[in-house]
Amino acid sequence: MKLQKRNLFLSLLLLCILMFTDQYTKLLAISRLKGQPPFVILDKVLEFHYLENTGAAFSSFEGKQTFLIILTVLVILLLAWKYFTLPAEPRFHLMRLCMLLILSGAGGNLLDRVTRRYVVDFIYFAPINFPKFNVADIYITVGVALLAILLFFYYTEEEFDQLFFPPGKRP
Repeated sequence: MKLQKRNLFLSLLLLCILMFTDQYTKLLAISRLKGQPPFVILDKVLEFHYLENTGAAFSSFEGKQTFLIILTVLVILLLAWKYFTLPAEPRFHLMRLCMLLILSGAGGNLLDRVTRRYVVDFIYFAPINFPKFNVADIYITVGVALLAILLFFYYTEEEFDQLFFPPGKRP
């Protein structure tokens, strides 16, 4: 039982650290980039540009803050529920880490939407003219990519069924 409480404490601590890091970088972007020309890190590769994004990824759902807030809260609740219902075996620690990355990214952007009514984006990858993004978006992308790798290549079919279907309820 102590190990479970310790793991929960460490998970919450990691979640807080990740969200703090995201919010801190956004505050830096606001204070140093807003109203300023782009800050070039690597010419024609990586730049910091300030953007107030009222949409979601690639500015989809522009101006639909209430919808995005509700959707994000539902995703967070679903992931949190799944996080706590995963088997306790060490084999599922990597999946929990992926979920923590996704949760912290979603939480960081949700915090922006609720407090600012927009998400602060500031990282621009120039070679492919990729839309501006932030640290929370990196957490989500890395978490989803690692989760996909785990689901496709790490977990067995029986473990996959155990994750997503109650015993005896596989379609």
